[in-house]
Amino acid sequence: MGSVVDDDSKPVGSYPPTGIDILIVGTGLAGLTASIECIRKGHNVRVLERNDDINTAGDMYFMGQSATKFFRHWPELSQEYDEISMQGAWIETFKHDGERMIPQLRVADRLRSAGMDANRPPGSFQMRPLVYKMFVRQLEKLGVVVQFGKRVVDYYEDGAKQKAGVVTDQGERFEADVVIAADGVGSKSQKIVGGQVQALSSGRAMWRAPFQLHHLDKNPEVKKFFSMAGKNGDEPIIRTFLGPGAYAMALTRPDTVVWIMNHEVTGSSREDWGQTIEADEVLADIDIGNPTPWAPIFKELVKLTPPKTIVNFELFWRNPQPSWSSPGARVIQIGDCAHSFLPSSGNGATQAMEDAVSLSTCLQIGGKENIPLAVRTHIKFRFVRCACAQKLGFYNAVRLQATDWTAAKINPQLAQPKLPKWIWTHDPETYAYENFLKTAESVKNGVPFDELDSVPPNYPPGHKYVPWSLDEVMEDVKNGRQVDLGSGDWD
Repeated sequence: MGSVVDDDSKPVGSYPPTGIDILIVGTGLAGLTASIECIRKGHNVRVLERNDDINTAGDMYFMGQSATKFFRHWPELSQEYDEISMQGAWIETFKHDGERMIPQLRVADRLRSAGMDANRPPGSFQMRPLVYKMFVRQLEKLGVVVQFGKRVVDYYEDGAKQKAGVVTDQGERFEADVVIAADGVGSKSQKIVGGQVQALSSGRAMWRAPFQLHHLDKNPEVKKFFSMAGKNGDEPIIRTFLGPGAYAMALTRPDTVVWIMNHEVTGSSREDWGQTIEADEVLADIDIGNPTPWAPIFKELVKLTPPKTIVNFELFWRNPQPSWSSPGARVIQIGDCAHSFLPSSGNGATQAMEDAVSLSTCLQIGGKENIPLAVRTHIKFRFVRCACAQKLGFYNAVRLQATDWTAAKINPQLAQPKLPKWIWTHDPETYAYENFLKTAESVKNGVPFDELDSVPPNYPPGHKYVPWSLDEVMEDVKNGRQVDLGSGDWD
């Protein structure tokens, strides 16, 4: 096996070639992160993408600190990430009807008021297009070969050859020592890892719309209300509108405004990022299920949204899936096809990137002769952590849709998602180096991960994992009750 000693920074070229050929399917955040990290760890990488190019469109998402710690090995990425990040961002919170409940504060000050360390924030909101373009540029610099227009319709493995592969809709076959399925919730890899995970509609959906800031010029009142913050009016700000039974956010940054709203599912809701609706449909449905109307100023913002911009994305719930690999552990799922998250969890992008960093590290430590063991050890590291983070998403959904405003005025942290320390302080690379050998031995002996006293938990301290299903949390979420997270310290 390879070395398990890690230094603070090891850029490309720091690791000897492993001889492991890796085929990555999909160029979402999980696939992009896996591509560059596998190269840094000395593996050989090829990438397949079903579309004609890498999709860099979209709006905003939360990127946790645990997902970006590996940037220390990528000076150019780290610098560019700092440049596109919303440094010094502000936040302001309203009731859904427009009453301001928590005044404008810098995010750092809001963290301090909630008893958190402002110098070590849990993460930050980022613009998806900027992050994706950053990764794409890095791929180009590394000379990674991305083959476009390759729609994978089947995954397979060959035990005798110690290989895995995929078949495209054109009948093409691609093989490698390891195939990383990073192609989302509809991945055809589900068949080989244990069947398609049942998707249940949550009864909720998200309207999401990013557009250029100049569109606000048509309405001076909206432009003023959703202006940027700070002394000079040039610093980004996130405005949240909470409950009852729904929540919304609006981000204003230089050149761009983004608004999103969680709402009851409508006839046009689809789990499809490519289908758009128009503003008049949103305005017709926005007050459904709410005892009091939404803030008129927010409705005016919706009216200014350009055509073919608003996505009505339906939110589906999926049970935790304990099997992420094929029987021979040559096909391994990462990101959404292994574990999908609700947007309220603030964890989808974070855990996808953590997966990539963890897997590339485990493969480097294990070496070519121990690929199945390395893959299974990686899954041991990741499953309980991700299952806990998934459950936290349901907890946060209730928290945002049923805010206790009396308590939130005293503790603003209650008017935002729970972002516990066990999530954002984690370093998946360091964790793999420090715990691979002991955990790999437990894999050989069939010892459950949460019974390894010698391995510190990367999930809530003191938590004993008990398998759970959507049936157990669905009624709580739908009825606005707090989700039972289980044992341990979830803060």
